[in-house]
Amino acid sequence: MDRILKAALFDLDGTLIDTEGQYSKFWNGIAKRYHPDIPDFANRIKGTTLVQIFKTYFPQKEVQEELIAKLKELEASMDFTPYPGVVDFITDLKKEGIKTAIVTSSGRVKLQSFQAAYPEFVSMFDRILTAEDFSASKPDPDCYLKAAAALGCGIDECVVFEDAFTGLQAGMSSGIFTIGLPTTNSREEIEGKCHCILDSWVGFNTDSLRKFLQGEIVTY
Repeated sequence: MDRILKAALFDLDGTLIDTEGQYSKFWNGIAKRYHPDIPDFANRIKGTTLVQIFKTYFPQKEVQEELIAKLKELEASMDFTPYPGVVDFITDLKKEGIKTAIVTSSGRVKLQSFQAAYPEFVSMFDRILTAEDFSASKPDPDCYLKAAAALGCGIDECVVFEDAFTGLQAGMSSGIFTIGLPTTNSREEIEGKCHCILDSWVGFNTDSLRKFLQGEIVTY
């Protein structure tokens, strides 16, 4: 029986918008100062909330205050450009009445900067869930389960789009069909960590998505 698709749930950074390189540069710079023993620091924290990052790596309040200030500077001038093809795909979903949500580990302040830069794009989404809305950070599935519930959909009626290992794990653990994008990690690295892989948004549409869901194709 064909799966009935009612909602698409999207991670933000590295999935909808090309910002991961900017964050990696920032966090690797911070790690050189505070955690030189962790060479892959930026990759290690991808997809986790700032609260979790602070709790695990920066428990000192004065360091947290410094990093919050630096992050505000970064995000105030960050390039939030959507990946090519993303707007067309979201438009196609909306035409078919499929609900959409952004599900991100970023906080509301960052989302305000994103909305200011691309108000029309952000307005295309029915719901936006940020770090403040979850009881547990990715890879916990809480974020995607709450997003599905917020849209009034069952997990078998949704699809998740993710790029980072923690996000892919969150999607898979939620029981929702999960599509991985090889933006932050290579396709070889995410194979087996999602149901199928989407190499590019360009030309991707709801017909392509349904072929994924029905198992007709496993990569695009």
